[in-house]
Amino acid sequence: QLVESGGGSVQAGGSLRLSCTTAAATYTYTYLGWFRQAPGKERQGVAAIAWNETTTYADSVKGRVFISKDNAKNTLYLQRNSLEPEDTAIYYCAADVGGGSGPVLGTGRYDSWGQGTQVTVTP
Repeated sequence: QLVESGGGSVQAGGSLRLSCTTAAATYTYTYLGWFRQAPGKERQGVAAIAWNETTTYADSVKGRVFISKDNAKNTLYLQRNSLEPEDTAIYYCAADVGGGSGPVLGTGRYDSWGQGTQVTVTP
């Protein structure tokens, strides 16, 4: 139901825009979120956007990331700027289809996940 795209390899300081197509109109989801998982580390929340456009960002990326959605295109976006090698990870989009609980950037809230897209940042 969720399909990510837009990953790739970029030099430090560069930018990428990740996309995630959803099965239903994006406003039908209570929350949509972006997560990342680096090798050997737990999956962590990056950003989330509520049905009413309210956004939440992780402190580690605040100011370097922007989450948005296009209801007409059933697409969620994540604009990543000023990328650092530490941002290298698989990035996943996730959906809270309703009834989720817990922290907005916690994995437990979300019940639908994409397959992920690899982002590699080289020095």
